[in-house]
Amino acid sequence: MDLQIVNPLEYPDWDRLVLAAENASFFHSSAWARVLVESYGYKPLYFTSLENGSLSSLVPFMEINSWLTGKRGVSLPFTDECPQIAPDSGMSQEMVKHIIDYGEKAGWKYIEWRNGEHFPEEVITSDFYFTHEVDLTQTEKELFSDLRDSTRRNIKKATQAGVLIEISQSLGSLKSFYRLNCMTRKKHGLPPQPFSFFTKIFEHIISKGQGTVVSALHSGKRIASAVFFNFGKKVIYKYGASDRGYQHLRPNNLILWEAVRYYREQGFETLNFGRTEPENKGLLQFKRGWGAEKRLLEYHRYDLKKNRFLTGRPGPKNSYKLFRFMPTPMLRIAGDLLYRHAG
Repeated sequence: MDLQIVNPLEYPDWDRLVLAAENASFFHSSAWARVLVESYGYKPLYFTSLENGSLSSLVPFMEINSWLTGKRGVSLPFTDECPQIAPDSGMSQEMVKHIIDYGEKAGWKYIEWRNGEHFPEEVITSDFYFTHEVDLTQTEKELFSDLRDSTRRNIKKATQAGVLIEISQSLGSLKSFYRLNCMTRKKHGLPPQPFSFFTKIFEHIISKGQGTVVSALHSGKRIASAVFFNFGKKVIYKYGASDRGYQHLRPNNLILWEAVRYYREQGFETLNFGRTEPENKGLLQFKRGWGAEKRLLEYHRYDLKKNRFLTGRPGPKNSYKLFRFMPTPMLRIAGDLLYRHAG
């Protein structure tokens, strides 16, 4: 295999190359790579094979070199799903061997793949999630009829309650989202991502037409908001946040429905709802109401010292109760300090 390591930030027409490949996603794009590199200082290592000027195989990695959590390769950090681009499972397995060899020489602690589509069945899964995707090539009437009855009722309830939707690509809308994001992360016992991370998202994604902020307003107040990314004909719902005090108005249902309508009208073909932990029954119940196709999403982690694949998530699995009681300014400081090491 003629395998080379490419930096997508330096490769001419990287996005054009990726979009021409089957199974390409937003997370393969140069914009996402740039956000990760500039926000956290990670090193991009995109294991790539080219044939006649076209992309034959690709497994994107970021090298995380942390004094707190160790040196490792992740495909990709803070990414729901990063599918391997490969013509067949044999080619994929050959690339896995190349990546393990590279990791051993580079002194990595472990390697993590966030999509196990081409891995042999006998390879242990470190963790698994579910992902849901809606087909936007249907008519609006078909999409609405595919919704669960309770989902349709919640959309109508939000509308009748006077909830309004704003679709924006402004920095102001992203700042408003971040305020809600801090509230939501605190509720879940997690620090928010650094605000500098979201400014990079605005700079490299939203301002370039590859993302939108969809917000719900009630009586002039922003009560819920979501961030979507798009690449080619695909859209992903990446971040969502809301004011819990307005949950009874069902603003999140209306946000998602208006996003479905908006992206369908713009000619996009699929909308992915991101990943969901199997233990998050409430979120799974919400996503099941949209007529979306559910798919299993498997992660794999290889320990380079033990020379074998492992099961279980790296790092803490649950939130910390301490974060729920921290003042928001302190919580933001915690996020600024910790996220680079988490990856």
